[in-house]
Amino acid sequence: MAVERFRLHPDPHAACQAASALYAAMIPGLRAVLPASARISHIGSTAVEGLQTKGDLDILVRVPKDAFMAADAALAARFPRNKGSVRTDDFSAFEVPDEALPVGIQLAAIDGAFDHFHLFAAALAAHPALIDGFNEIKQLFDGQPMTDYRAAKALFINAVLDGIARGEIPV
Repeated sequence: MAVERFRLHPDPHAACQAASALYAAMIPGLRAVLPASARISHIGSTAVEGLQTKGDLDILVRVPKDAFMAADAALAARFPRNKGSVRTDDFSAFEVPDEALPVGIQLAAIDGAFDHFHLFAAALAAHPALIDGFNEIKQLFDGQPMTDYRAAKALFINAVLDGIARGEIPV
């Protein structure tokens, strides 16, 4: 069995442009099936200028807790669930097949246990030193096993989220 490897996209600017265009194209279809209260955002590395990326698109859908089940059902009717992701009463993840780029959709209940993706994205946008630090991790793990990269990435993200929670990293 081949080991999945983390690979950086050779042209992060082009990857960001492609992801932004795909995001814009997907919004009308998502809005058509999601509750009106849904907040949809482009998150992940392709959403942050200057951040290295593997070239995928991550979309965050945040909904009030009372709209979570309806949003989950609407997304599940259109997209397969991400079997490699956690699923709870306030978080689920989906994969979008057959697009030009790999696409993941994360659904989180507002103020739920997994409602933090937007905070990490805001911290990156507000603090260029965090982009530099994240890029160092990405470059270090380029070509390495994906599981190793994901472990290092999780440590970095959790450290940033902890800093936000303690008020040390304003967003």
